[in-house]
Amino acid sequence: MAAQGLVPLFYHPDIEVCKAVTAACYRAGSRLLEFTNRGDFAHEVFGELIKFALRELPGMALGVGSIADAGTAALFIQLGANFIVSPALRDDVALTCNRRKVAYLPGCGTMTEIGRAEELGCEVIKLFPGSIYSPQFVKDLKGPQPWTSIMPTGGITATEESLAAWFTAGVTCVGLGSQLISKELLEQKDFDTLEKRVGEALAMVQRLKKGD
Repeated sequence: MAAQGLVPLFYHPDIEVCKAVTAACYRAGSRLLEFTNRGDFAHEVFGELIKFALRELPGMALGVGSIADAGTAALFIQLGANFIVSPALRDDVALTCNRRKVAYLPGCGTMTEIGRAEELGCEVIKLFPGSIYSPQFVKDLKGPQPWTSIMPTGGITATEESLAAWFTAGVTCVGLGSQLISKELLEQKDFDTLEKRVGEALAMVQRLKKGD
């Protein structure tokens, strides 16, 4: 996550669409993808998706987001999830992930929550919802806690202005959902445009991380 700087995330109930999205992101250079647990039978879709990735996309790490309890985390870990993401800090999810040495990124919104998450062993903290925070929050947080790794998610846009503000403030990476993998692209099944968009975003992030 620190090397790539960008975690694309999405959900779709159709496994063929999911395969196409994952392959497009892979061709664009992404080796990370978060599949969000937001629909009935999402675990069945993910189970097929990760088998596809293991077979066809070597080196691709697939995680699962929108995890609200330990039981659901355990289910997706059993299916092969490489990391788990939740909208809020859950001690039970942290303990479940730690037992299997699977990275857990909890959604936090205060210094207290971030501190607790780090006590529970979380290496990267999801700042959520990112739309109500600002890069200044991250900059001020990094003053007394330079060791804290932050991934803002929600409300971040794939533009030079938005990404530059967050990376200048010191984020480790950003999570990009509908601003990158839009509903329109999924409906149109325009995976060539998706590949181009993801590639441009990754290149932009790499330039910013180098200070260019």
